[in-house]
Amino acid sequence: MIIDLPDTTVSQVAKQLVKVREEGGAVALGRVLTLIISARNGVAEAAIDAANDASREHPMRVIVLTTGEGDAHLDAQIRVGGDAGASEVVVLRAYGAAASNEESLVTGLLLPDAPVVAWWPEQAPVDPAASPLGRIAQRRITDAANSDDVREQLILLGKSHAPGDTDLAWTRLTHWREQLAAVLDQPPYETITSAEVLGAAASPSTALLAAWLQLSLDVPVRWQYEDPSHWEAGIKSVRLTRASGDILLERPETSVAVLTQPGQPDHELHLPRRTLRECLAEELRRLDPDVLYGRVITEGWQKLGAPETGD
Repeated sequence: MIIDLPDTTVSQVAKQLVKVREEGGAVALGRVLTLIISARNGVAEAAIDAANDASREHPMRVIVLTTGEGDAHLDAQIRVGGDAGASEVVVLRAYGAAASNEESLVTGLLLPDAPVVAWWPEQAPVDPAASPLGRIAQRRITDAANSDDVREQLILLGKSHAPGDTDLAWTRLTHWREQLAAVLDQPPYETITSAEVLGAAASPSTALLAAWLQLSLDVPVRWQYEDPSHWEAGIKSVRLTRASGDILLERPETSVAVLTQPGQPDHELHLPRRTLRECLAEELRRLDPDVLYGRVITEGWQKLGAPETGD
């Protein structure tokens, strides 16, 4: 069900939500958090779809805020039932002076006594924690992959990092980190002497994986990039060097990686590119600060050298 509220106020939207809740009963009350999405009109629907999918694991209220130029007014839309997955979605489109105070637009619509998560699917504020929406959120999710300058965005995220910040470029690394950690938990237990990460220049996940290895192994890490025209953009391979030979984890295709180790047959591993829904759902599972990400973006990233052009 979709309820349109043109030229409305936050108070009227809140009253309509109460009416929907009364009609929906207990089902409408079982929300565990409020997710605030700040995005342009062209990006908002994809973010809503991801949130709706993630809501099957995390029932929530989703508040989508878009702003634009024009005469001061607020249009709203409430989506429940089949149009909102297991969530209830409130879309706010604020124009002109009505968009000047983002915090006041959403404060009256937050679920009482429930955690608040803010998500910027595209360009994030320079300092997410100090932004109007970031100040009221326990967790703040950015996505450096959608920034205009990936390297500059990672630098900004490192400088402004506060407990509760995270980035989906980091979340996309979960399976890569799991695979590499599993390899190093197997014999021979030799010291890694150097590492190399190869990926697309526009992939912040490639840079964060190199920074994680730099932080975890404390060895020289080369971060290389090449033209991804002949392969799926993102991370292509990781090479770990030790005395008995190199460990190579390479993804030549979108969903399959090959693990090569000295003295062992090659192993094909299922390593697909993660969807937006999967990454969002993972981040909503934990509402405490991601301490490891904080160390990677502030310590590991700062120690990492400039990228090199791959052969």
